[in-house]
Amino acid sequence: MSHLLTDEQKMIKDLCRQIAREKIQPVAAEYDEKEEFPWPIVKILAESDICGIYIPEAYGGMGGGILELAIATEELSWGCGGISLAFAATGLGTFPIILFGNDEQKKKYLPRIAKGTIAAFCITEAEAGSDAGSIKTTAVKDGDHYILNGTKQWITNGGEAEIYTVIAMTDKNKGARGATAFVVEKGTKGLDFGKKEKKLGIRGSATREVIFTDCKIPKENMLSKQGMGFIVAMKTFDYSRPGVAAQALGIAQRALDEAVKYSHERKQFGQFISSFQGIQFMLADMAIQVEAARAMVYRAARIIDSGAKDISKLSAIAKTFASDVAMKVTTDAVQVFGGYGYMREYPVEKLMRDAKITQIYEGTNQIQRSIIAAHLIKELKKK
Repeated sequence: MSHLLTDEQKMIKDLCRQIAREKIQPVAAEYDEKEEFPWPIVKILAESDICGIYIPEAYGGMGGGILELAIATEELSWGCGGISLAFAATGLGTFPIILFGNDEQKKKYLPRIAKGTIAAFCITEAEAGSDAGSIKTTAVKDGDHYILNGTKQWITNGGEAEIYTVIAMTDKNKGARGATAFVVEKGTKGLDFGKKEKKLGIRGSATREVIFTDCKIPKENMLSKQGMGFIVAMKTFDYSRPGVAAQALGIAQRALDEAVKYSHERKQFGQFISSFQGIQFMLADMAIQVEAARAMVYRAARIIDSGAKDISKLSAIAKTFASDVAMKVTTDAVQVFGGYGYMREYPVEKLMRDAKITQIYEGTNQIQRSIIAAHLIKELKKK
């Protein structure tokens, strides 16, 4: 289906699909097994100008938006949900700079990211996951600098990224209103990395602690104003959650493709299992869910790109629905494969493992439902 994409968007889709099939899919199992960061794939993406598709042309990018990011993420995630995060999670680390950076900050960082530099976003801590207002990392003003201390947990691209956008408390007495956003570069004295996490899925992606110990950064590295950190984070998530939805969509589409293909290869009782109505209905339901998720993700991306202001509910709906679909479709794919689906030599068990995280990170789906419900109530009160 065309989904009314422009010629340029079709080109992005085709190019990312080619990279996914020719470069990512063949090595996905190897990266999953070895749990290595996919630097060769990052190089291919950089050489193909994919890294800058969502970055404004004035700063070295292609000038695309959330839809272009979603299209690329979907196709790359078809190849591997973990490997695709080198690209997609860089978007998460970049949006604070795009949305809240001044011109000097954008000129300093965005051209590098457009050329393939990896970025990361640091907000989660051991005691501050869904409750982002409870972060403990501090940033204390010291003349023309800020001193950061604290530990961020489960940071995607952690240790591999060169650019980190960090949310830290500049006033612990103000709760969420005391948070401020900063940019910290790898190599800054006092910035270090903890253990690399051993994960259920997305093993081709680095997930690490990011540790700040008297990390001194210039005040020019502050994004927006002091006390705006929570707003920076929440607005960033509004823009990035369709990317998570697109990752889930790509994983779900791959699971559907594998299930359909296998059903016409596997014989039982003397005939292909695709001839059994029970299997046909499963495949049909999987296809319905994937197409519904794609329509929702693309619609959310288009509305965000239109400049709409109140996008939190729409973004949350897209992320929740697509990730729930990914979990359902990948689980059904394992069922279609039967006992083979449970074996690691077949691709669907990995797809199911990779799908699970999309229901958890960038706000659990329970938190997303709370956001959606809060907006529904707010809209009712306006009537």
